[in-house]
Amino acid sequence: LKMKVQYRSTRGGETNLSFEDVVLNGLAKDKGLYVPIEIPSIDKSVIESWRLFTFSDLAFSIMSQFISKDEIPAEDLKILVENSYKKFRHEEVTPLKQVDNIWVLELFHGPTFAFKDVALQFLGNLFEYLIERKRLTEKNRRLTILGATSGDTGSAAIYGMRGKKNMDCFILFPEGRVSEIQERQMTTVSDENIHCVSIDGSFDDCQSLVKAAFADSKFNGEVQLGAVNSINWARVLAQTTYYFWAYFRVTDGKGDVEANFSVPTGNFGDILAGYYCKRMGLPIGKLVVATNENDILHRFFTTGKYWRETPKVTIAPSMDICVSSNFERYLFHLSGDDSGILKKWFEEFERTGKITVEGEMLIKAKADFLSAKVTTEENLANIKLYYEKCGYLFCPHSSIGAVAPEHCDLEDDLNVILATAHPAKFPSAVGMVVNPLPTAPVELQLLNKLPTRKKKLKNELGQIMGYVKAVLSGDKFVSQETVQNEETSIIQSINGSKQQDTSIKPATVATKAKSIVKNDSSDKADRSVEASNGRVSNGSKESNVNREKAIVSKEKRKSWGGFNLGLKWPSLKSEKKVEKGEMGFFFMVKCSIAVGVVVGTAVVVSRLKKK
Repeated sequence: LKMKVQYRSTRGGETNLSFEDVVLNGLAKDKGLYVPIEIPSIDKSVIESWRLFTFSDLAFSIMSQFISKDEIPAEDLKILVENSYKKFRHEEVTPLKQVDNIWVLELFHGPTFAFKDVALQFLGNLFEYLIERKRLTEKNRRLTILGATSGDTGSAAIYGMRGKKNMDCFILFPEGRVSEIQERQMTTVSDENIHCVSIDGSFDDCQSLVKAAFADSKFNGEVQLGAVNSINWARVLAQTTYYFWAYFRVTDGKGDVEANFSVPTGNFGDILAGYYCKRMGLPIGKLVVATNENDILHRFFTTGKYWRETPKVTIAPSMDICVSSNFERYLFHLSGDDSGILKKWFEEFERTGKITVEGEMLIKAKADFLSAKVTTEENLANIKLYYEKCGYLFCPHSSIGAVAPEHCDLEDDLNVILATAHPAKFPSAVGMVVNPLPTAPVELQLLNKLPTRKKKLKNELGQIMGYVKAVLSGDKFVSQETVQNEETSIIQSINGSKQQDTSIKPATVATKAKSIVKNDSSDKADRSVEASNGRVSNGSKESNVNREKAIVSKEKRKSWGGFNLGLKWPSLKSEKKVEKGEMGFFFMVKCSIAVGVVVGTAVVVSRLKKK
């Protein structure tokens, strides 16, 4: 008989927990993350028997390896899984497309056009199921979701939790550091149980606030916290499904072969799911950690140095992370599942911001993962190249995944690229090298017609906890103040009033702008960075009314993924008049970007010619 699957904390403070325990707790009491005590090893013949399963049946079969029937009956789990993927726009949920010599796993066909939907649609249903069952014996049992986002997690969590019974969802995001579309996907959701909070800081700051709130036992017990970030084991588990799915699709008729997976990586949860698949027995060759200029993971897998640095602002905002919370799970396994070693590492990290691995452990890490750092210039050049050569458009995150195998000399292998988001979520970044932009999903166009609602708070734990408790206690003043402020800003925008983005100080942005426009410290270069994240500062006069006027294009445009809906992407260009003295500057900036793209394109083309 199959033994009951149990879990423990990476830091050793908790063990022999049930699946329900780890899902509802989210973060362990000792600040560790939950992992299975044993990772199931699945026989090769069993894996092969899953090849022709539907996506839902495959997800059910994999999850059943980690969820005991006495916790969630098979019939219930099957229904939960099936309901989780009904809202996806593609019948295969995560379809594969062959583009040139690579395979692209499109993970953006869910409600929010990002890979996080695959896990968070399931997690929302799972939370509701478990809380309803708890309320049979605990009448007042509720769940307060607290999460942090660098862009896509927030909207996916919100769409997964909206309208759920006995549940409130609070999402923290860094003010001015997510794309405009990403922010609107969050702040336009009007369900009463959804609460968006912008923080003056980085994603790492938001993530630290969430972890600190979970670590506060009094607050945690009072509001009954639950986690939606990938610190929650259920998120990682749900993401294993599409590795199996993709492997089956790209190896059909090829016999016993391995496939490589290149994963745009920020918080390490997505690629960690692939690591667990490989441990389970899926024939994965190489797992490639693809990073942008925020390359703490690449530095670790090449030098053994996991040393924290200040996050850089790039055109791939969801990867602008310098502390990857899920990396703790991998380091636990790298240590030989030794909680003592892991705990010492993180005590040192909390004190110095550094973890260093050497010798046999570094050799093992390099065997588990390859890694690559892709610059903004290379990223833009690759977006341009694939669109012009193949008619396929990557988002700025997925494009990094497409470039990385070349850095690792894997371009001639069977490579699967995880396309983590739809390119229409990042029009300003993609628009730097693609003109005109292709047609976009109508769902994203409609966001501009909706009022937004959020609460701005300082980067202080006391403020966050106070706001959560005020909302849960039914403080009408707090809620009404938030709605009124945001509705006022929308009205001003419709009237054409200038809405200056002051979330990032010019001096700070000028430094960060160097990641896109080199050798230029002028704060005027900030516009290319902020615009690439879907924002234009310095008083853009474009109104919501103008954006609502989606013009149907008469000319035939390139499209992808079946979204040829005839609507142009919303314009994010500033209409502010430029003084004569500034014209030369902007010309030089554009030339600098153009030169970088040309050089990057030349590098990519030269690599393609090697084949």
